[in-house]
Amino acid sequence: MSDNPLKLPAAGALRWREVVETPAVLIDLDVVERNIRRCQDQCDRLGVAIRPHIKTHKLPLLAHAQLAAGAIGITAQKIGEAEVMANEGIDDILITFNIVGERKLERLRRLAERCRLSVVADSASVIEGLARAFANASSEIDVLVECDTGMHRCGVLTPEEALNLARLISDSSGLRFAGVMTYPAPGQGNAACEWLDHAARLIREAGIETRTVSSGGTPDLYAMKRHTSLTEYRPGSYIYNDRSLVNAGACGVKDCALTVLTTVISAPADGRAIVDAGTKVLTSDLFGMSGYGMVLERPDCAVISLNEEHGRIEYASEQAPVVGELLRIVPNHACVVSNMVDSVHLVRGEYYVRAEPVAARGRIT
Repeated sequence: MSDNPLKLPAAGALRWREVVETPAVLIDLDVVERNIRRCQDQCDRLGVAIRPHIKTHKLPLLAHAQLAAGAIGITAQKIGEAEVMANEGIDDILITFNIVGERKLERLRRLAERCRLSVVADSASVIEGLARAFANASSEIDVLVECDTGMHRCGVLTPEEALNLARLISDSSGLRFAGVMTYPAPGQGNAACEWLDHAARLIREAGIETRTVSSGGTPDLYAMKRHTSLTEYRPGSYIYNDRSLVNAGACGVKDCALTVLTTVISAPADGRAIVDAGTKVLTSDLFGMSGYGMVLERPDCAVISLNEEHGRIEYASEQAPVVGELLRIVPNHACVVSNMVDSVHLVRGEYYVRAEPVAARGRIT
């Protein structure tokens, strides 16, 4: 067996403290590798294929590492993300977002000529648009019915509606019904699988082949039971983890691969310091928590508020942060931070690897 089965780069001789200017996003590849293996092992125990969501990292390098560990393909949220990944040789992609509009549908068809592509739909309108785009295509495109199992975003509301759309997809030229999928609300992962099982049984009883039953979400992954009907799982955040997942009990602080490196630029008053990381890198996501991140080096510090370029830190100890001091902050939500910067800095522990462009950043169409 290779010493580097995930084919991620090795560390160099320099320490990242000697190289990186702040604010910046650090990705610890040692932690990434552990997280990839942990998730793959869990999905293997559950008896499901893993199709990781690349919107967390947006890096072809890490998508290929996930595939090397055993993933069957990837999940993307936007056509632009999928195009970037297809350009880098990834040939099995599921887009879990309704594709609406003629220009987008034209792009989708062109993309389907370059890779094995699947999409989702939750209404007759979406299905009709897909059917127009693929009516005379050289091959059919796989379509899964998206189901709302409690998240209250997109998705049909009942298994009976899922059956109706499965029939419509099966009867539409250019389309092939592939299965059912959902993104469950936090804490409802096992209940969502029961919902999907009911829908899949109804569809199969109607004589329609249902190859894929797909769920996702990192928060519930390690609390999932084995469900014989579930065929694949689509986690995303697990590769980096973040403060929200630590708070949910899905991981520990040591499992957080992404941190925001910031410099203390002012200590204007007792109990208060200012860093050079604001909403433009840490983002404003709270996820029901207080504060905007967890300071690794100073657990006594709290990131109280953010402006665009400034982060306000308050601390209770007598040891004041020093102007020029470097701090690493675990953000509340890693996925959004990935989309805030043109490149991230790959590291291994204290050692620098290289800067990596966030290739799928901003690919929102």
